[in-house]
Amino acid sequence: MKLASLKEGGRDGTLIVVDRALSRAVRATGIAATLQAALDGWEAVAPRLNALYEALSDGRAADAFDLDLDALAAPLPRAYEFVDGSAYLPHVERVRRARGAEVPASFYTDPLMYQATSAGFLGPRDPVLVASEDYGIDLEAEVLVVTDDVPMGVTPAEAARHIQLVGLVNDVSLRGLIPPELAKGFGFLQSKPRSALSPVLVTPDELGDAWQGSKLHLPMRTWINGRWFGEAEAGVDMQFSFAELIAHAAKTRPLTAGTLVGSGTIANEDTAKGASCLAEQRTVETLRDGKPATPFLAFGDTVRIEMTDAQGASLFGAIEQRIERYRPQQD
Repeated sequence: MKLASLKEGGRDGTLIVVDRALSRAVRATGIAATLQAALDGWEAVAPRLNALYEALSDGRAADAFDLDLDALAAPLPRAYEFVDGSAYLPHVERVRRARGAEVPASFYTDPLMYQATSAGFLGPRDPVLVASEDYGIDLEAEVLVVTDDVPMGVTPAEAARHIQLVGLVNDVSLRGLIPPELAKGFGFLQSKPRSALSPVLVTPDELGDAWQGSKLHLPMRTWINGRWFGEAEAGVDMQFSFAELIAHAAKTRPLTAGTLVGSGTIANEDTAKGASCLAEQRTVETLRDGKPATPFLAFGDTVRIEMTDAQGASLFGAIEQRIERYRPQQD
């Protein structure tokens, strides 16, 4: 099934069930008012939501309406936790090679992960507001999963059973702020503003054979200003599966229902299919030409991120955003 949230009913939106074609929807408030409420009682709630999904697909759902993507908030407008990995080691290897650094051996056995911003997510059509272009505005096209309650110390095999929803995220990065933050040795803060989620999140069964081994085996397609930027294969060169990422995050603590786990920027060893972030493209250019040629995003630029099935149908809907200058409200 496919789930989304309308921009109504307060900060956490109103939960809706969306049909497979992303054209019709129905409010699920008789079952769960919000997606977080559904995840809190997922074992009991999911079968009822799935029955509503089937009714919608069959044309039997009362009060169904045409879906307006502009009316959507992020499926989870805010979440208790968002942990983001860096599971595609070709990206890590290239970035470190460009600055003359070796990849530590531990990177191949122990996932890289950081605690990301989860207090609010941008909707799929919301602008990305940034105070200055000097910050080095970048997109990061990633796959993410959403869990139910995950016990502390789960194995990867156990963790796989806690993956309930799959979607996309534009994990916005401000590259110009990252080096001084990392130099402090205490991780990201100012360099990682709010991210945007895809219009819908889907249950793994919706992905068919593309979901195998807790990985999504489809290309991630990105465009900047309407021009093709990349279609890196999400199932290729992913060093750690989502089950392994979840187990890593839950090693010393349980994860609360509604936790989002990101894959990190999708990147392949073969760069012919383009990139999923500008930092990756600039690194490829630096290694090839001695310096980067592609600029970071500027005010007025647009970004589109989407994933389609083998027949070309959009699975999660597209993230489509415009980069805009943040202007503080005057009192």
